[in-house]
Amino acid sequence: MTPWEKIKVICFDVDGVMTDGSLIAMDGYEFVRIFNAKDSFGLRMAAMNGYTLAVFTGGDTEGVHRRLISAGVREENIHMHCRGKLKTFKAWCEKNGIDPSEALYIGDDIPDAQLVEYAGLGACPADAAPEVRAVADYICQHPGGRECMREIVEKVMRSQGTWKFSADMYEKIF
Repeated sequence: MTPWEKIKVICFDVDGVMTDGSLIAMDGYEFVRIFNAKDSFGLRMAAMNGYTLAVFTGGDTEGVHRRLISAGVREENIHMHCRGKLKTFKAWCEKNGIDPSEALYIGDDIPDAQLVEYAGLGACPADAAPEVRAVADYICQHPGGRECMREIVEKVMRSQGTWKFSADMYEKIF
């Protein structure tokens, strides 16, 4: 069995993975981020097919939270303003009975490196920090915010034969 075939849980960072890392500063201390629809659809495919999705991100805005929910991440699996990602991940796994060896984590910057290295399968976007690329099991062909999430989700699901779309289920869930 390949490491890809063992994955049941897909965990990720937001800025630099789901987005290209750019932030537009708005009045009122809100930051605007741009998400790629194909990345978000990949997450929906994973959610529809029984994968657990979880987020460990340093960001903390209502807009990002709403986007994650709309992409299929359950409320209890969203960890925002997360400064100790590895510690939070370990506690979350223990609380939910998750074997870390069955989890994939994709992150792009230095705060993600420990978790990329610790997870059963660690990945990063093509434009990740050198420290993250050095410990990743897989480096995506796509950069952050430009379909790297879709790439990683599709790779997991195709390796397990679960990359299947049901229009009826999609309509019912989303």
